[in-house]
Amino acid sequence: MSLERMLEEVTETVKKIFPAEMEVTNIDFEASVVVVYIKNFETFSQNTEIIRQLAQVLKRRVDIRPDPSLLANKDEVEKKIRSIIPEEAQVVDIFFEDETGEVIIEAISPGTVIGKQGSVLNEIKRETGWAPKVVRAPPIPSKTIGDIRTYMRTISNERKDFLRRVGRRLYRSRMEGEGWIRITSLGGFREVGRSSTLLSTRESKVLIDCGLGTSDQDSGGPNVPAPYLNAPELQPIESLDAVVITHAHLDHTGLLPALFKYGYDGPVYCTPPTRDMMSMLQLDMIKVAFGEGKKPPYESSHIRKEVANCITLKYGETTDIAPDIRLTFQNAGHILGSAVCHFHIGDGLYNIAFSGDIKYEKTWLFNPANNKFPRLEALVLEATYGGYKDIQASRQEASIGLKEIVERVLGRQGKVIIPVFAVGRSQEIMLVLEELMRTGQVPTIPVWLDGMIWEATAIHTAYPEYLNSQLRTQIFQNGENPFLSPIFRRVDSSETRSRILNDTEPCIVLATSGMMNGGPVLEYMKHWADDPKNTLIFVGYQAEGTLGRRIQRGAKELQISERGQQIGVPINLNIETVDGFSGHSDRRQLLNFVASMDPKPSRIFLGHGEEHKCLELASTIHKKFGIDTKAPMNLETVRLK
Repeated sequence: MSLERMLEEVTETVKKIFPAEMEVTNIDFEASVVVVYIKNFETFSQNTEIIRQLAQVLKRRVDIRPDPSLLANKDEVEKKIRSIIPEEAQVVDIFFEDETGEVIIEAISPGTVIGKQGSVLNEIKRETGWAPKVVRAPPIPSKTIGDIRTYMRTISNERKDFLRRVGRRLYRSRMEGEGWIRITSLGGFREVGRSSTLLSTRESKVLIDCGLGTSDQDSGGPNVPAPYLNAPELQPIESLDAVVITHAHLDHTGLLPALFKYGYDGPVYCTPPTRDMMSMLQLDMIKVAFGEGKKPPYESSHIRKEVANCITLKYGETTDIAPDIRLTFQNAGHILGSAVCHFHIGDGLYNIAFSGDIKYEKTWLFNPANNKFPRLEALVLEATYGGYKDIQASRQEASIGLKEIVERVLGRQGKVIIPVFAVGRSQEIMLVLEELMRTGQVPTIPVWLDGMIWEATAIHTAYPEYLNSQLRTQIFQNGENPFLSPIFRRVDSSETRSRILNDTEPCIVLATSGMMNGGPVLEYMKHWADDPKNTLIFVGYQAEGTLGRRIQRGAKELQISERGQQIGVPINLNIETVDGFSGHSDRRQLLNFVASMDPKPSRIFLGHGEEHKCLELASTIHKKFGIDTKAPMNLETVRLK
């Protein structure tokens, strides 16, 4: 159906549902959202059931906005809003978007701004004519979130034009002929890293993830392993309808800005935390690359373009991303905002889900990954720990293991180095250490956070609704936010790091990068690796070819570049690995994930794992459940329908 015909149908539907006194002045499409402008906004404020009725009939998201001529003076409106909102909401900022008629209210307690059943928001609509939108102010200030919110305000006109372009492309005329669906593996199959898959139909092309290889993930550079973006199925790049991102880690997002460098100008769909954290990690990668004398694969301007083109969705929210594809995100349990991506293709033609990285277990941070869907014919599933011997310890066993190691190290007045990724395991380790020290199970000592960990933690505090139910209760109802504990201290400069390195007192350092291929963790190793009183604790996956994997296997010397020269540092400190902190499901959890799926898919494709692990998990799933399985190779195309 063409855009013009679609507008005609929507206009007819609006006329039937909307009372005449609301005075509809304009109807537009912004991406998949139907935007209806009305004059009598007060009448709408008293009858919000209309949105639900219209959305049910149109089967699309609907946004009702006041006609621009109704919008009152901003200074007067701000005073009015502040008088309506209770003081306990702790409003931080109020700003206006003229193009959309929205007033953005940033507050420490957004629930108080919303009010019971939206009563406060409805009063603001009724009294001011502006449409209020509430965002959470992070209790730990986040530079990333602040910069993104400021940037989005400065490009509001361009943003609106972009959403209209997306809307026009979404509702282009459909093609005639036989329908078909294919997936093409562009990276991350029979390997870990550079995850990327193309989902193609007769009508559309959607790219799922666009990551860097793990062997050089932290600093980019010209020789970094990359997805096969030159594959003929993907050409030209401009033919892509959408990019969908499962989560923020660089092995899934590290080359996304390069798409914009090479001509892509379409939408990127992800959750709000994923947008914030992937841009943070990408900017940090550029910084590290320059620091190591490497040329990164893109510039900060390409990251800004990526952010400008992001369309964020919450869990459970469904939207059209192509003429024949609808997308829904569900919790993946891996890191903040990580999502299992469910694609509904055609009018009931086919359904496929991409797991991304999943954790099918309740962790200190998140609820287990979702595996319930309305319909599902195929699943692309990770196999990071899919091998026959890949059974991890429980979270409780991991906590006990960490406690025992820390006790031993502190008993000999040593120091603890824990290499981590900034996002995910860092925050889980923080929660465990906070509980151990708060309850007196280990002595209270400084826990230093080096790299992007502090900033990533600040982003976690801005999105508590994505944390597990127990942690949300602790934060919202009990007023206890463990991330705000005074034991956590930020390494905010080279001077601070120098003081820590020269301090003789025991401490714990969480430092990036998680696989030790770069980042500040190497500074601590350079100074402390030769002392047997100290301990290096691995709490996450160490990919083949990384320094972390070599140290795990018993490397006796660390080669570090200093002032253009390679120096050898003997590794005399203790090397420990605590299993159970991984954000990936182990083999047992992956099988349980499949066993309890509802409905079960008829086909499962395995990826994101070393070759033998993908093959072993594929074999077991087929034998155990009778499901057709396959572990594709990179550049392999499979027809689904």
